[in-house]
Amino acid sequence: MIAAFGLGGLTLTAWAPRLPELKAALAVDTGTLGTLLAAVTVGSIAGLSAATPVLHWLGSRRALSGALLLVAGALAVLGAAALLTSVPLIAAAFVLVGLGIGTLDVLINVEGSAVEQAAGRTLMPLMHGAWSVGVAVGSGIGGGCAALHIAPSAQFFGEAVVVAVAALVLARSIPAGTREQDEPARRRSRWAKVGEWLRGWTDWRLLLIGVVMLGVELGEGSANNWLTIAVSDAHGRSPAMAAVFFTVFAAAEASARIFGGPVVDRLGRVRAVRCTTGLGVLGTALFIVGNSPWLVLLGVVLWAVGVSMGFPLGMSAAAESGPNPAARVSVVASIGYLANLAGPPAVGLLARSAGVLRALWLVAALLAIAFAVAGSLRRRSA
Repeated sequence: MIAAFGLGGLTLTAWAPRLPELKAALAVDTGTLGTLLAAVTVGSIAGLSAATPVLHWLGSRRALSGALLLVAGALAVLGAAALLTSVPLIAAAFVLVGLGIGTLDVLINVEGSAVEQAAGRTLMPLMHGAWSVGVAVGSGIGGGCAALHIAPSAQFFGEAVVVAVAALVLARSIPAGTREQDEPARRRSRWAKVGEWLRGWTDWRLLLIGVVMLGVELGEGSANNWLTIAVSDAHGRSPAMAAVFFTVFAAAEASARIFGGPVVDRLGRVRAVRCTTGLGVLGTALFIVGNSPWLVLLGVVLWAVGVSMGFPLGMSAAAESGPNPAARVSVVASIGYLANLAGPPAVGLLARSAGVLRALWLVAALLAIAFAVAGSLRRRSA
């Protein structure tokens, strides 16, 4: 499971460090780039919606490996689009990447929640730490390739091969089944499970968990897509240095998640999320107004800590909040991914008129809202 989370993170940032180069090669402005990134949103929402029926139809093993293979194919299409400098093909590749990542995200979180509940202790931050390690590795690969003047297309083709091989290897270690918690749940018809998924959208607690995830995911998604642009264009650093700043972001987020489990067990979910989102508001503000590279770097670190815990702890809270955990995870993941993937295009549109740094105040505002509604993450037994 840790390897599957890591591959998801690596894929999500495959293109982020190369966005300045892709923007220049495609000869598009910031607003158009934001619109292209919206294609990832379209695919991801479709993947999040399809994940629950795919899980019940194929089982965890085939569904997870199939999602990873889809992601590998999408990276290959992205490589071809970068080679041909084709805007329509870039958009199609982003849709496919989003479809694969959206499906994969629900599947690995359902599987991870089952492992966490069996262990009886907080493990989801560690698993999401593997995702963040994948993000750091992916951004490091991108930054290294940029520094070595390796074409984005060659990078994307290479990563597609790595993900495809990993999918075939991991398939052997994933248990079969759909992770239903009881026998009556396994016997319910697919239509009944779809009905449970629809009813999840009327569950106020699930929706508040989704608001927490909306805030932190918009913060993470904006960093994934705009941090390098902001460091390069607004703070005046080179593309290679911008990639270094993004790698620091990913490493700080990964560290917070890897070492945060015992802290969450001590503080509880609610206080842990409030501490981290509060630091995230401060970090985003420092990044925006900082007038020295060290102050901006401190802002990057605090921004990363701020978005580190809301998503994994929200997934745990959603999975244990009722029957059919896949459907409940799908509801909150849909809200979170809407922010993660629709937020960056929104920031791009704001940046067109206000500038990219001022547009990032949206991140600070939504992190503050996540702080306010973090009480929805309390354990059900409490």
